[in-house]
Amino acid sequence: MQHAPPAAPAVRETLERLLASETFGRSERARELLRYLVEREQAGEADRLKGFSIAMDVFGKDGDFDSSTDAVVRVQAGRLRELLQQYFANEGIDEPVRIAIPRGGYVPAYELNAIRLPEPAEAVGTPIAALLEQPAESDIGADTAALPAPPAAAPAVSVLRQLQFFWAAIALVIVMLGVLILRQGSGTLLAGGDTPSTIETAGATNSISTAPVETLPLVYIAMRTNSDEAGRVAASLRAGLTGFDTVNFISRDADRSPDPAADAASFVFDIMPGPGTGDITLELQSVATGRVLMSRSLTAADSAPSTVEGSVAAILSSAVPASGTIYNYIEQSGLQTDLTQCLILNDKYYLDQNDKTHEAAYRCLESLASRSAKSSLVYSELASLHLEAVSDHYAYPPDASIDKALTFAHRGVQMGPTSPYAHRAYGYINSRVGNAEQAVSWMRKAYELNPYDLAMAAAYGYGLIFAGEYAEGTPIMAHAVDTSSGHPTWWDFGLFVGEFMLGDMKKAAAASTALRTTATKSHYLAARLISARALGRDALAARLLDELTTKFPKFAADPRATFVERRYPADLTDRLVEALRAAGLGSAS
Repeated sequence: MQHAPPAAPAVRETLERLLASETFGRSERARELLRYLVEREQAGEADRLKGFSIAMDVFGKDGDFDSSTDAVVRVQAGRLRELLQQYFANEGIDEPVRIAIPRGGYVPAYELNAIRLPEPAEAVGTPIAALLEQPAESDIGADTAALPAPPAAAPAVSVLRQLQFFWAAIALVIVMLGVLILRQGSGTLLAGGDTPSTIETAGATNSISTAPVETLPLVYIAMRTNSDEAGRVAASLRAGLTGFDTVNFISRDADRSPDPAADAASFVFDIMPGPGTGDITLELQSVATGRVLMSRSLTAADSAPSTVEGSVAAILSSAVPASGTIYNYIEQSGLQTDLTQCLILNDKYYLDQNDKTHEAAYRCLESLASRSAKSSLVYSELASLHLEAVSDHYAYPPDASIDKALTFAHRGVQMGPTSPYAHRAYGYINSRVGNAEQAVSWMRKAYELNPYDLAMAAAYGYGLIFAGEYAEGTPIMAHAVDTSSGHPTWWDFGLFVGEFMLGDMKKAAAASTALRTTATKSHYLAARLISARALGRDALAARLLDELTTKFPKFAADPRATFVERRYPADLTDRLVEALRAAGLGSAS
């Protein structure tokens, strides 16, 4: 017996609950793919759900996509099927509608779960049904009771059984609606608000909040020229943008009439012909206002196959992270959401590391986590900040520990298994606890997940340096520092250590000049002291020595203890202690 398919509203409601679930909160790609498949099928476009179209619309592939060499669609579809099975076996076990992606294709299938019609051959197993099947003595006389049962008795039992299931299903729907209303309207009820108006508003906006706390900037690409150079730049932009967790890359065309309200935090990379033959001009614009936020000219050499990735990486690293052009515009225009505001505060801490900037960033992200944030960024950045609290002995949070930092990092990786930021945080923690091999492994993975983000390159180089692989890590770190002007100071410290261990004190000293003295970074001041002494700048060395002794007496008395606590390699610790002793730091241990 074939059952009627679920109605479209029921499918949409199930889809929205599924996308907001904890199971799917771990994979943005799976959410995007599922929404695309269901929405296209519901719009009557099931015939468009082919691997090529999905690759272009969802994963930003271009017209050269070849499914025989690029398995992204098949891999992500397989992952989606696994998540659907997991969801309906756990969180969504009571969902009235089940969604599946049958193998061999990408068209969704739907099945009624709680509301199901029974088969006629099923036995009646309830005492109530048995009683209802018996004729009532008050309505039927003795003579008629002796008559044989009419032929329609069996179908009547089936109808009765269906009615029982029908009323049970209605009761279940009522209970579910009650739970939904309580969830959405409990705040208003507790506050003494008007329940009908709350429900009406929610229905009108299709959302409890008009500004979702985790909304990220939208970024598009617009092609204004079809040259080979433009095609390579566009392909690199697509590949790079998909790896940044700080924006949502939209692969469809942005050519439409802008909406100042809806597009306030939307941006487009315009790829246009450049001034010379083979040149490309790349502009970053606000979709809403048309304001040009960044303009770069790429020569034919810059967009050559061997160099285009590096050229685009430099542009994206200055535009897309929380320290970049897009977030600067958002902050200046007052367009922050809860998540983007937290990411801006987090970036400000790494640019100016002190207890106040740390607490501001930590409390902001902590607030999102307490509200069950779905972005893996919340947990990965909390993990790093928590470790900073342990290492630099910040007052907040008062219960900071390595174990709690690891818990946050683990949560970040769970929710963002392809997030480079989550992998970087895990690598950073492993570095601080002395697991050099694991640190390098996690940071290498972060870099592989997004080689267009110089921050991931810097993290990988840093991990290599503090694993004792100075010759391999220092060039990577140097490239990141030289290419990115507005970077965190830990990049400079990593470069100082690498050049110091390779014996190039001129380059080490150049890196140390960017290290600001803070209330917690004694090793930054130590690096500047070592550099001044090595370059023969005795007056500066004397002043820095006095400052180090005054501000960090514990470090000055036993610098080795600090380096050991920070899990520096043994050879690095010995060299630093020796250099500090030569700079006049007492009898540096």
